[in-house]
Amino acid sequence: MPNTQGYSAVSHTQSGALAQNKVLRNTYTLLSMTLLFSGATAGLAMVMDMPYPGPILTLVGYFGLLFLTNALRNSAWGIAAVFALTGFMGLTLGPILSTYIAAFSNGSQLVLTAFGGTGAIFLGLSAYAVTTKKDFSFLGGFLMVGILVAFLAGLGGAIFAIPMLQLVVSAAFVLLMSGLILWETSNIIHGGETNYIMATVSLYVAIFNLFVSLLQLLAAFAGER
Repeated sequence: MPNTQGYSAVSHTQSGALAQNKVLRNTYTLLSMTLLFSGATAGLAMVMDMPYPGPILTLVGYFGLLFLTNALRNSAWGIAAVFALTGFMGLTLGPILSTYIAAFSNGSQLVLTAFGGTGAIFLGLSAYAVTTKKDFSFLGGFLMVGILVAFLAGLGGAIFAIPMLQLVVSAAFVLLMSGLILWETSNIIHGGETNYIMATVSLYVAIFNLFVSLLQLLAAFAGER
């Protein structure tokens, strides 16, 4: 008598693997598109010489659009919300890039170096997570606490104008965002994240903060005023 239970288990495993690969493929496709769109809006903000909206408006816009994306994550409107979120973040990034380029004689080089470093870190960590298939779910709790502490410390450094604290926070964010890339990619591979829209948002936020943090560190140690 054939072992139907064995066939069923194999079929279920293959089905799960296909679903996870589809989520990963859709995530990377949408992530690539949103990064390009965010870069376009950042470039638009630079060309139009738009002022930085300030931390309060940036946070309100970010968390508001993040809430909207989460609410619409299971519908086609969720994709539109992702583009709205990443486009908005690009608009806030443009004035920051303009400031660095104007403040440092090697500002353009700093931006390109930060861009290249961000790309290398993301591709390297993603490739490692995909090829090794190691489960990095154990990083979840540490990352949540670490990001919250670093975020609050960053606010304190900005409010009280403590440059050294801001550099420490930037270095911490480089490590935390690298960990977030590993954790989210592993989460997709092992079936912990099945919604590619939210996976895209998570990876986009990691890349955005990684880039800004690297740029801040490069400006502090290699910037030529």
